[in-house]
Amino acid sequence: MGDGRWGGADRWRAAGRALARVVVVWAVSTLTMLVLAGVLPDFQLQSADGDSLTRTALTAASAAGAFGLLGALVWPLLVRALLLVPALVLGLLVFFLNGSLLLVALWLIPDGRGAADPETAVVVAAAMSAVASATSTALAVRDDDAYRRRLYRLTGRTRPRAPGDAPEHTPGTVFLQLDGVGHRVLRRAVDDGLMPTVAGLLDAGHRLTPWRTDWSSQTGASQLGILHGSNEDVPAFRWYEKDTGRLMVSNRPSSAVELQRRAVRRTGDGGLLTFDGASRGNLFSGGADQLALVLSMAGRRGPRNRSRAGYFAYFSDPANAVRTAGSFVTECLRETVQSTRALLRRDTPRVSRGGTYPFVRAFATVLERDVVVSAVMGDMLAGRTAVYADLVAYDEVAHHSGPHGRDTDQVLRRLDRSVGLIVTVAEHAPRPYRIVLLSDHGQSPGETFEGAYGLTLKDLVRAGCGLPVPRRVRRTRSGSEARDAARDALRLALHRPVDETGESARELPARPSEPVVLASGNLGLISFPDVPHRMTREEIERRHPALLRTLAHHPGIGFVLVASAEHGSVVLAGGGTEVPVAELDDTGPLAVFGPGAADAVRRTDGFPHVADVMVNSMHDPVTGAVHAFEEQIGSHGGLGGEQTRPFLLSPPELSAPVGPGEELAGAEQVHRVLRRWLRECEGPQVPVENPPSTDGSESVLPVERPVAQDKKR
Repeated sequence: MGDGRWGGADRWRAAGRALARVVVVWAVSTLTMLVLAGVLPDFQLQSADGDSLTRTALTAASAAGAFGLLGALVWPLLVRALLLVPALVLGLLVFFLNGSLLLVALWLIPDGRGAADPETAVVVAAAMSAVASATSTALAVRDDDAYRRRLYRLTGRTRPRAPGDAPEHTPGTVFLQLDGVGHRVLRRAVDDGLMPTVAGLLDAGHRLTPWRTDWSSQTGASQLGILHGSNEDVPAFRWYEKDTGRLMVSNRPSSAVELQRRAVRRTGDGGLLTFDGASRGNLFSGGADQLALVLSMAGRRGPRNRSRAGYFAYFSDPANAVRTAGSFVTECLRETVQSTRALLRRDTPRVSRGGTYPFVRAFATVLERDVVVSAVMGDMLAGRTAVYADLVAYDEVAHHSGPHGRDTDQVLRRLDRSVGLIVTVAEHAPRPYRIVLLSDHGQSPGETFEGAYGLTLKDLVRAGCGLPVPRRVRRTRSGSEARDAARDALRLALHRPVDETGESARELPARPSEPVVLASGNLGLISFPDVPHRMTREEIERRHPALLRTLAHHPGIGFVLVASAEHGSVVLAGGGTEVPVAELDDTGPLAVFGPGAADAVRRTDGFPHVADVMVNSMHDPVTGAVHAFEEQIGSHGGLGGEQTRPFLLSPPELSAPVGPGEELAGAEQVHRVLRRWLRECEGPQVPVENPPSTDGSESVLPVERPVAQDKKR
């Protein structure tokens, strides 16, 4: 009975403190409104005849109270009604929605004493939301219970644990992916003081382990392997599939759905997050039930689609929404200033940073970051077992600014603050959490292939095939040499037997179609769509005698992979180098690409959808430079440099990823390590062994109809 009295007294004291905080926030908001009315000429809180100071203060208090109530009651309804609006559009609408609520609040004031122009209302509403949020946070920061309740509210968790509930002792795990941050970049950022939170984790005993990507060193292949345990038959970021006539692009929703479906069918398991998991900001779901900004869900319609609902919790707080929208605008301006400064300094290498890129960058570095971090905080406060989240900010900026420099250093600082916030929230969660940081690939610097040689890979392929090319290409040394070689080879071919190789020639179309040339960072793919099978070297040389020699001998290309009727498959490189894939090792033409390159090439050569010709750019082992075949001065997608060396940072209570002297190689092996760590917690978080594949194994995928084919572009 005594415990009940004390419990009742505690509840009354908590209610009293909460009421006091509401009163203080209301008072500060009223004062803010009075100041704004005195500063802004188009914002008034008095009648046309003027009012006393007391009357004006009462008007301000009424308006502040009405605005606060509308923000608490009406704003969440507005955001929920706009869930079908893309997150980027919703972020831009925030200011106008908030300003509209202020106009409604002023309209509710008796006697029409409050008035503001629509433009002024937007400014006043933003200032009011920011001040109210800052005041509430300042009042709660010294009260652990109040701070915890505020975290629940900001992350959409409406039911915090009761004080008497027993805490959950089984630890949960948060996997936080810092997209594109290589092992060397992380080490340098820690040494330079850019990432003090990560430095603190290392000082506390966290284990930093580099790992090696597959040949396709990009998020689609890495994250599919990490989350679903298989990235088989993902040869690049984008590739052409002859059997379906489909262009697969890893960051296209329909392609992401199909890749996830194939992985689930192949493994017979839903993914890393099938047990009480959450997937935030990823390309794939990992089998999680809780989703936010997951690409493989973006194209689906239906009542089970919660991919957009993931950002409702964040935007349902107007202060969050206004702060993110303001940061979004600031980031657009920051990019404009940085790109202009780089242009004036004539920085090289350089790519175009105009058009929509400032908005794309702001989405990646602000909106996506804020929504994902908030969702992870909510998952931790909800006590979920496994959370996997991707923060893409560094990767996006590094593509256009380069992986090293002032622009990316600023992004790394902000990423560290996000990690610090998650670590802090873990202290208020109902169960302990293990924080694992990792990346999916790194980034390699270098001038683009076009910037270095004056023509694109597609131009070079067309010239090597004797196809028409633009005049600017004909004027380049590479273009003219390729065209001359194609003409000479054609003349020779006209004077030799058709089947001089001795191969039993297969029938090829009389009128060949033009090759499909695709770029994935510094990895290029060439396919001949009119030939249903993977073309051999002999077939390609009969049709385009100069093409393979043109590619292999070009100074911007490191090596070429092509099938061969005589040798199985071969790697071609400059100086007439030819090595059968079966005999490949990490010497010879692949020596500059580092250990494991031969295994990576050999594995990709066995994929059903490998291109007719796979082209990897050159790599300078001294500078770490590669040549991207697309407009990127920080790139990833192939072999060469830091792009193939991401990291894994794990707490000391988890077992070592690999044994002494062993290397962590491939995304599928990383998946097995993460599964093992989940099993090391008490209780069976995930199956120890993958169950055999069944027809019903795809039921974990939220897809109810066939995936529409992508159109070529």
